[in-house]
Amino acid sequence: MSPNHLIYAMLTHRGRVRHGNEDTCAAAPEIGAFVVCDGMGGAAAGEVASNLAADTFLANLRPQSSSGEEMQKPQARLNAAIQAANHAVYQQSRQSRQFNGMGTTLVSLLHTPVVNGENGKASAARRSPTNHINSRITDPPTLWLGHVGDSRCYRQRRGKLEQLTIDHSLVEEQLRAGQITMAQAARSPMRNLITRAVGSQPTVEAEIQSHRPQPNDVYMLASDGLTHEVSDEEIVEILASIPKPQTKGALTTACEELITIANRNGGHDNITVLLVAVVP
Repeated sequence: MSPNHLIYAMLTHRGRVRHGNEDTCAAAPEIGAFVVCDGMGGAAAGEVASNLAADTFLANLRPQSSSGEEMQKPQARLNAAIQAANHAVYQQSRQSRQFNGMGTTLVSLLHTPVVNGENGKASAARRSPTNHINSRITDPPTLWLGHVGDSRCYRQRRGKLEQLTIDHSLVEEQLRAGQITMAQAARSPMRNLITRAVGSQPTVEAEIQSHRPQPNDVYMLASDGLTHEVSDEEIVEILASIPKPQTKGALTTACEELITIANRNGGHDNITVLLVAVVP
């Protein structure tokens, strides 16, 4: 078995301004799956979209039979689950006028530990360029990250915070093209405009990465209600304060502290955070 195992905690809050909560966080630890969705749409459509996407995503990652589906490559499983979520939300949006145009972001992790040398030979070639330090070159990636939209995944490793996802947003495109600065991006009135969403089109292009987790890593999945309000420095301080070895209680406390800071800094949107720790 893999020498590491995962523990997690998650929390969502409507914030100080919004009347409802269109974010969803969910986990299926028995299959190593974790997901955060941030819905959009009129009335309650955003809440419907995020819940439907998260539920469909997890349901499609669960083994349906013993006929070989478990042997499917992790990246293919993850992409298929995201496509299923996209199809479910898109179909629902077409069946009712009140849900017309709804969609959701999605950021997810899938942990596929190696058992007796399985689940790695074919996927070992897809290594993350950011995740090779102190890993043996023969180690296969066992943590898969998939996302659509501007909900993010960060990794805290040895006191260093790294944003692993790149927002699918108009502001991110402007930033990467050199049209605006980081400071302008943080203040932009268009920073909520995303260029990709689950359910807005019949199909969606998900961005999928592979990583090799290390002991004491902490991965954070979050909606933009957290990342727009809480600075990287504040995130680092909270995550660094989690004692090692990490516990579920300590992760829960960190989730609570992050949401408290987001609300203290404005709480203009729904706030969701899901922390996953790699415990040796």
